[in-house]
Amino acid sequence: MVGGSFIKSVISGSVAKETTEVNRARGYSIFYMMVNIGAFTGKTVIDPLRDVIGEKAYIYINYFAGAMSMVALLAVYFLYKSLHTAGEGKSMKELTQGFLRIIKNGRLLLLILIVTGFWMVQQQLYATMPKYVIRMAGEAARPGWIANVNPLVVVLFVGFITRLMAKKSALTSINVGMVLIPVSALCMAMGNMLGSDILSGMSNITLMMIIGIVFQALAECFISPRYLEYFSLQAPKGEEGLYLGFSHLYSFLSSIFGFGIAGVLLTKYCLDPLLYTSHEQWQAASAHAHYIWFYFAGIGLIAALALYIFAKVTRSIDKKK
Repeated sequence: MVGGSFIKSVISGSVAKETTEVNRARGYSIFYMMVNIGAFTGKTVIDPLRDVIGEKAYIYINYFAGAMSMVALLAVYFLYKSLHTAGEGKSMKELTQGFLRIIKNGRLLLLILIVTGFWMVQQQLYATMPKYVIRMAGEAARPGWIANVNPLVVVLFVGFITRLMAKKSALTSINVGMVLIPVSALCMAMGNMLGSDILSGMSNITLMMIIGIVFQALAECFISPRYLEYFSLQAPKGEEGLYLGFSHLYSFLSSIFGFGIAGVLLTKYCLDPLLYTSHEQWQAASAHAHYIWFYFAGIGLIAALALYIFAKVTRSIDKKK
């Protein structure tokens, strides 16, 4: 948690300092692509490792992560140099004043809350999806590989989508992504609503989960680079790191609420089959398991509508100014 707090704010701020307003969105798309290369690599290693050494893989994967972090640290130490030092060496008083300016900025706080709605749905890739897929598609399901669809799609498309939306405002691009996120949740729900399996050798649960994750990843491509760009442009010169560190507050909020809601919904609609004395009892109890995704589709839709209103109101205010 502490390491992530340093990394997210410092790297986000560094991208803002090393780019101009013209190419900043592209800079963040490269940053986001690199983040997802890491996510893809980590998920790719764990399942083969588990096949070889069993459950001890969850111990050894930490050695892998630590080694990769050390390689990254050495690469940054020896290869990264910046001539842009404005804002470095601030006193605690200056940092406190900057932080107070942020929390008094109602526009930024409201945007964080709205985007939290999107990330609450995105968090279900880890909060709900693994248990949902294993319980509904069987123990042979591989949620690690399914989750890997997300970073793969982001790596392949984030640069293209950012260039595609380059002439559009940041809020317009974020709006497109927000519309896609309830669609992704509805696709995930359809897996339990379809009849016989569409593809031989793959359950509808797995198939529709993958399709839903593709939509989810595309939504990230529209949202994440431009969200960081928007925040960076609100920051006074030399305070980019402070503002962009604060922009990641959605991560805390979406984790707390997203995982909490996931636990409640899994308990209500999709309990562990081992808790039932017969398969028929479990089938009856899990008949409406897909309702979980309707809740998250609703959260995504509310967030999309809220952002649409936010964009309309802020543009009107800016025009009057």
